[in-house]
Amino acid sequence: MSLFTDSAGYWDRYGRGVADASPEAALKNAFGWCQYEGHGPGGELLGDPLSTLELGSGQGHAVAALATKGIVATGVDLSPVQVEAARSRWGHLPNAHFARGEVLDFLTATDRRFDAIYSIWGALWFTDPRKLLPAVFARLVPGGRLVFSHAPHVPGTATGALGMWAAGYTGPQVPMARWSYEPAHWSELLAGHGYTETYARVLPAPSAGDVGTLLVETRRPR
Repeated sequence: MSLFTDSAGYWDRYGRGVADASPEAALKNAFGWCQYEGHGPGGELLGDPLSTLELGSGQGHAVAALATKGIVATGVDLSPVQVEAARSRWGHLPNAHFARGEVLDFLTATDRRFDAIYSIWGALWFTDPRKLLPAVFARLVPGGRLVFSHAPHVPGTATGALGMWAAGYTGPQVPMARWSYEPAHWSELLAGHGYTETYARVLPAPSAGDVGTLLVETRRPR
């Protein structure tokens, strides 16, 4: 049996534990690139897209926020529980679309192209960039943007695929991997896969001493 077999089950359990927010609050705080509410940039990092794709869309708040602006917004998530929650809450929006599946499978199966693809502490962090970055590149229009955020790399530690116990340290375990790099390393990886105009940095936390947020913006050449 493969080591990483129960990822969907883990994200199902994670989704069941996410607190509900009112529709107003969910839309207002949809673009939390950072882990601190009200801190950091918002949806403007995507530019002025007509179509978007979120990798690891969870309960679909960001997809919904874009759809309410007339953008054709799609989200893909591995968790059936999360996708059902997103469809239940936001499926009435004509421009909001939610797909269930693994992001690499989705990207390689679709023939659609998007003006912006993004991941907010989402699937990009848990997918091998050697496979994901070219798949994303192929699905961006010329000039299309890729934007993503996750926790910053721990300085002085190994980079690349890092093993983690997703379910914590007691009870049944879900071994998973996430990929972690310094901003300069992300810039090199992206350049190596054809991306340009990359801006990778760690956005400081609102309070000194707290953990910041890795935030990366890049694009497919025009």
